Amino acid sequence: MNSVESIRRDELALALSDIQGRISRAAVASGRSSNDVNLIVVTKTYPISDIGILSSLGISDFAENREREGANKSEQLKVEVSANCRWHYQGKIQSNKIKSLLNWVDAIHSLDEVRHVPLIARAIPEGKTVGVFIQVSLDSQPGRGGAQPSELRKLAEVALSTSGLRLMGLMAVAPVGEAPEGAFSRLAQIHTDFKAEFPSAPSLSAGMSGDFEVAIRHGATHVRIGGSILGSRAVQR
Repeated sequence: MNSVESIRRDELALALSDIQGRISRAAVASGRSSNDVNLIVVTKTYPISDIGILSSLGISDFAENREREGANKSEQLKVEVSANCRWHYQGKIQSNKIKSLLNWVDAIHSLDEVRHVPLIARAIPEGKTVGVFIQVSLDSQPGRGGAQPSELRKLAEVALSTSGLRLMGLMAVAPVGEAPEGAFSRLAQIHTDFKAEFPSAPSLSAGMSGDFEVAIRHGATHVRIGGSILGSRAVQR
């Protein structure tokens, strides 16, 4: 390892330790164990070398927003690192990219349309099971992704009845311009109602760099963090 790689490893190790400590404290403060919260590192625009370092530091869950970038990184990581990583997709699902997506992804966090379920089912490689989170909208403005709370039951029932899919629970993003406390408080009630109806899918994917502690306080089991660990993100074109 050269000096530049060593410096980068030290930077990532320090940032990761800080985030893991904050996750642990937030979980304990909410009456849960730190083991109840899963850290997913969002690696969009960051180089494969960073993923290799984080893998060596014990991280096994990584997320991408763009299908092609995720496909390229997952394939490259197999060759260069030989790491046993789990890949999460949190971007908008595009029908024409589902087949490629299912070749590398282990969990999809952004299912919000019933019509995508049979397309996903047909594209899953034989013998593979893919986890799915239903994205629920907390936003009053249309077009930002996510199903309405009234649509969750239908989506859940279809996902549960589809071979090759494992319904995990819900995912949500706090609306732009709204304090996360209010948004995640609403989400907590939606999640409570959902778990009561679908107890086999109790997970909640919520919280990013700026609001993950609030999300944990309101029941998040999976947090998706990028910049707070990896630093300033390169401009994505």
